[in-house]
Amino acid sequence: MRKQTDNVRSTQNGEVFLTNDIIVIGGGAAGMMAALTAADLGCSVLLLERNAKVGRKLYITGKGRCNVTNDCPPTDVLQNVPRNPKFLMSAVTRFPPEAVKAFFEGLGVRLKTERGGRVFPQSDRAADIIDALFLDLRRKRVEIVEDRARSLLTDADGHITGVRGEHGSYVARAVVLATGGASYPLTGSTGDGYEMAAAVGHTILPPRPSLVPLAAEGEDCGKMQGLSLRNVAVKVRDQKKKIVYAAQGEMLFTHFGLSGPLMLSASAHMRDFGKSRYHLLIDLKPALDEEKLDQRLLRDLSENANRDFRNVLEGLLPRLMVPVVLERTGIPGDTKANSVTKGQRRCLLELLKGFRVDIAGPRPIEEAIVTSGGVKVSEVDPHTMASKKAPGLFLAGELLDVDAYTGGFNLQIAWATGRAAGEGAARSLEMTEGAE
Repeated sequence: MRKQTDNVRSTQNGEVFLTNDIIVIGGGAAGMMAALTAADLGCSVLLLERNAKVGRKLYITGKGRCNVTNDCPPTDVLQNVPRNPKFLMSAVTRFPPEAVKAFFEGLGVRLKTERGGRVFPQSDRAADIIDALFLDLRRKRVEIVEDRARSLLTDADGHITGVRGEHGSYVARAVVLATGGASYPLTGSTGDGYEMAAAVGHTILPPRPSLVPLAAEGEDCGKMQGLSLRNVAVKVRDQKKKIVYAAQGEMLFTHFGLSGPLMLSASAHMRDFGKSRYHLLIDLKPALDEEKLDQRLLRDLSENANRDFRNVLEGLLPRLMVPVVLERTGIPGDTKANSVTKGQRRCLLELLKGFRVDIAGPRPIEEAIVTSGGVKVSEVDPHTMASKKAPGLFLAGELLDVDAYTGGFNLQIAWATGRAAGEGAARSLEMTEGAE
């Protein structure tokens, strides 16, 4: 176990150099966890963060409430990781959701578990998670410097020796790269880490948006802009009509297409827009099977025999949907309810049980909650997060080519890989000292 030492400050040609055992680039979830873990193991740690405050992206997770993790076994976490789950097995098993919960409760953050195992602070304030992490960084004497990392420093043998930033250079015996992906660039996730990793030999799989709103073809969604639907069921099919996703929940129509929790989750299953086309079928009445829904329609039409069909629909559907449904069924709105034919009723029933939306593609990566793609995981040790390309470099978080569905799983990945990277970096220094 190393003793934490004071940073050595020196100058060279007017440039300030800060010397530490470990430098962590990125003050997000993975970076803060890596810094805290390395500090716990006795290392002097410098955390480089381009923003004035750490944890900026955490402020917007879970709609400002911060979905810390998911209260489930490690195996369930991995089942919710569509991309490279095996790579995460070691990290998630060693720091599972149970341990994440205990960690934050140990910092004084009271937690609660909601529907689907989603874990939040009891206060419903993401700020409480960030404040707890920041105070722990201070307690453990992690030095936080506001600077944007530009490149990794290496010696003649390709070993990582530090970081060059916009305002100075920083020397270290190991570096943890945890800059995030390319989603929500206003929070600092601008893809800088991809360039730094590529510069030292890593393969970068093109980042793509995941957990992102969906652009729809046609104008129907725009006509219903602002309409939120709760407890609807959705099936997503590819061009071969294979169901790639099915779930029930909440969604939102927008000027460009679809958003809301259900659509964000659905987007993570649409991974081949370059090769395939997708459409989704919305069951607007999932609590009723076709037979019961048909009985409901018959009753409504009978009880409102002399009313316009348009008015009958307003008792079945949100007001913004009525014009679109009228157009799709081809039934004139002023048709009297008692004049609706059996065939027209059947057309309405099929529409209510399978309202189709053709997907044009995902919205831009800047609007995604997380990115898919990044550093190729076969080039990273899954136990220590050590780079196999550049000795002295460790990688964590969204920078890696792993991503998960909604429900706290992406933050669980960040905490687990950050923990593994911080420990891996600290242990590598012990091994170096032992060899000396």
